[in-house]
Amino acid sequence: MPRVTVIGAGLAGSEAAWQLVKRGVGVDLHEMRPEKMTPAHHTAHFAELVCSNSLRAAGLENAVGLLKEEMRRLDSLIVQTADKNAVPAGGALAVDRERFSQEITESLQNHPLVKVIPGEVDRIPEEGVVIVASGPLTSEKLATAIAALTGEEYLAFYDAAAPIVTGESIDQKQVFWASRYGKGDADYLNCPLTKEQYELFYTELVKAETAEIKGFERNASVFEGCMPVEVMAGRGEQTLLFGPLKPVGLTDPFTNQRPYAVVQLRKENREGSLFNLVGFQTRLKWGEQQRVFRLIPGLQGAEFVRYGVMHRNTFLNAPKLLKADFSFKKRPTLFFAGQLTGVEGYVESAASGLIAGLNAWRVINRRQTLIFPAETALGGLAGYLAGAVSCDFQPMNINFGLLPPCAERIRGKRERNAKIAARALSALDAFCHSYEE
Repeated sequence: MPRVTVIGAGLAGSEAAWQLVKRGVGVDLHEMRPEKMTPAHHTAHFAELVCSNSLRAAGLENAVGLLKEEMRRLDSLIVQTADKNAVPAGGALAVDRERFSQEITESLQNHPLVKVIPGEVDRIPEEGVVIVASGPLTSEKLATAIAALTGEEYLAFYDAAAPIVTGESIDQKQVFWASRYGKGDADYLNCPLTKEQYELFYTELVKAETAEIKGFERNASVFEGCMPVEVMAGRGEQTLLFGPLKPVGLTDPFTNQRPYAVVQLRKENREGSLFNLVGFQTRLKWGEQQRVFRLIPGLQGAEFVRYGVMHRNTFLNAPKLLKADFSFKKRPTLFFAGQLTGVEGYVESAASGLIAGLNAWRVINRRQTLIFPAETALGGLAGYLAGAVSCDFQPMNINFGLLPPCAERIRGKRERNAKIAARALSALDAFCHSYEE
């Protein structure tokens, strides 16, 4: 009987293992806890959650709710166990964390095709089908092995990401396309600020509340060379004008003069549906980011699909290394899953495990791996990892900006999202009927 090695029993590894054993494939499931704990875990249970509402929104008008429904239709262990252990939480899928993790642990430990192997893994097996799902706090030994395999330049050890907003929420009447000194192909969308606008922005930025730093992230060297924008601003009112907001080399077409300051936005994907605020890595609380960054001209109505973060997080440069089926480009029998791939969030991690597990089964059976339709949340998430801008790749939550927009323009956000969700589920159903198990 064929067997697959799965490294890590978090949400991604647990989901990958489930997708394999339900199809009759044996799994050697490696988990280093409790022999070696991580700073973020407190139990030896599989798929441990930080809080009861970690699985987030339930409704289909929310992208993560759509992703869970797609996983539900594909018999996801994570989602079906969450449904069984749900607790009241309004519009969110909250769970009894202890029962949720305990049930997933028992489902896999008691399965006749699963062999749980405790202890730290310090290398990636060179033979057989392997799924690496070791998580954002991958041990140093395994991270070293992954770096040796992929190339050190393609493995990051912290997540220092700027906020990302949807392109359609930017007021195009207040911004302009240009590159400094006319170099390039007008690659940046520029938000010009007057002196008064900059001073207001600066005042609110330096007094905004920051998020608490976790104990195991207090080592400043982790974030060496990547300063939070509010820390930079705290060094003086002019500092940002010589940093990410410098107006040098740009002319505002609205005034034909150089702006006092400028915030530059860069495309986050090829389609230009998502934009990154260049140089705005931050530790500000999410509500504060929305309040302060909406003071920037053109971003008054910005829809944030990802807030800026700075925290410890081991992840691959997925566009360089992975295919949309989550296989390693240089070795089709090796898959990666979970936050290590650059997905952000528990549900997204489990979704990547589902895709990796399903495709590992197909490799064993000498079948073509599956690429989910771009119209689906599963396809949008995988497509982002495979097709994002690799020179500045950062992890991403699922959001409707990763899916193709509706053909017709729909004003209401809720109605528009509902339309996209209905299209996604229809595409998923058709796709599932088209491939052979």
